[in-house]
Amino acid sequence: MSPITRRTMLVGMATTLSAPALVSAPAMAPLEELVLWGPPAGPSVTLLHAIASGAFRELAGNVTFKAWRSPDELRAGLTSGTMRTFVLPTQSAANLFNKGLGVRLVNVMSNGLLYLVAADPSLTSIAALKGRTVAVPFRNDTTDVLFRRLLAAEGLAPDTGVAVQFTGSPMEAVQLLLTGRADAALLPEPVATAAILRAGMAGTSLARVIDVQQAWSKATGLPPTLPQAGLGVSAAFLEAHAPVVEALHDALVAATASANADPARAAGDAAGPLGLPAPVVAAAIPHSNLVAVRASAARPALEAVFRAVAESDPKIIGGKLPAAEFYL
Repeated sequence: MSPITRRTMLVGMATTLSAPALVSAPAMAPLEELVLWGPPAGPSVTLLHAIASGAFRELAGNVTFKAWRSPDELRAGLTSGTMRTFVLPTQSAANLFNKGLGVRLVNVMSNGLLYLVAADPSLTSIAALKGRTVAVPFRNDTTDVLFRRLLAAEGLAPDTGVAVQFTGSPMEAVQLLLTGRADAALLPEPVATAAILRAGMAGTSLARVIDVQQAWSKATGLPPTLPQAGLGVSAAFLEAHAPVVEALHDALVAATASANADPARAAGDAAGPLGLPAPVVAAAIPHSNLVAVRASAARPALEAVFRAVAESDPKIIGGKLPAAEFYL
């Protein structure tokens, strides 16, 4: 046996420090296929950018993105078990968790991407909407819930103070706005950007007259952020593939930083699947407040929002704040 010298000891230490740890988290077995579901909205840009850049290549042999187009489609997919990894509104996630559908929130992927878009530049406050018609996508879901809370803070009602015209999609709300059948529309990104650019090409002018995140802060006294959407997983998927879920979050942290730093590249990756021109997606990214914050770290902010939207109707979040196990 060779004697242990100072040199051999240092070499051994260097080898040990540079080698992979032998004691670590459970090994991650790659999946054959990973399907990531998301809405045609800001956080899905991050998902698509991550897929295109190979951020998930260690997680599965085949990684694909599929869009869900309505809250009803999302709920059907979660109920049937066909959706196991998905981006969804955080308020919807809380509601579904409390209803026993096994949803767990991995992280927050947007701190708010809603804007009131209008042609009239005077509509810069919720109070100014009195007597006007506002197009709002998805009745009884996140956009409606948040808008009702903003109206209540000004003493306005959806039926009497403001005429709310509900639509089945954000693009339908844009159509009402462009054809003059609505004075304003509550739109997520990148649809808000698409509406503004489309109006410009037609020789008319639309603008983001209200940043909903700022209006939310004024109405509730909370910070001007809305942890609005995040990555969710089914409880069954989490139990079977916990290391994959952890790696998913880590990959999204890197992809979010990359998308924010280089919107043009991220837009090129996302434009086709989202059905929007790349310049529209690129212009929308700075307004989408893309983040990747663990749900457990975002829990105080999430609970503040849940309390605020549930003031008038606790059923909005399923009757109570989600238990700790909801937040990964």
